[in-house]
Amino acid sequence: MAASDPNPTPDRPATGQLACLSAPALRERLGEEVNRAGRHGTPLSCLLVTIGNLEELAREHGSELSEQTLAYVAGALASQVRGFDRVGRPSEGELLLVLPGADGPRGEIVARRVLERLRTIKVESDGMRRPLRISVGLAAWQQDIGGDELLERARAAARRGNGGEGVSTLASSSPPVLGRPHGPA
Repeated sequence: MAASDPNPTPDRPATGQLACLSAPALRERLGEEVNRAGRHGTPLSCLLVTIGNLEELAREHGSELSEQTLAYVAGALASQVRGFDRVGRPSEGELLLVLPGADGPRGEIVARRVLERLRTIKVESDGMRRPLRISVGLAAWQQDIGGDELLERARAAARRGNGGEGVSTLASSSPPVLGRPHGPA
């Protein structure tokens, strides 16, 4: 069973529920933020988080554990950003942070903070703790690109990893633990 937030609020539901925007709602929100950035000349960044071993978790332990893992990571992301930043799920194994008002350097600060937080998460299954393989890609909005292109740039940065705007790591520190409890209840 996934770890959960003992004090859910309307803005931050328990991590057992995926606390983020759906793909259509995310695209709409991202489009609104791109339009706002263009109208007002304000910065906008997006941070894409992928979990490299999510499919492996689903294959070995079922889709319930992979969904719990995504929900937990989404909650961890939401706890690291401002109230008006949004976490969304553009595809099955990705989470996107939309960071209005954040230029490249500020986005990088958020990326590093998020990465440090995600390094602490492990999944427990079959009595073993497994680190998540996290990739983070940062993309800053520029004139004349839309939300879809901004998302693709963040994906490309996450794939590059360890260079330029992408940061990739293997989480390897201690709890909190996410997973199914084992032993007598």
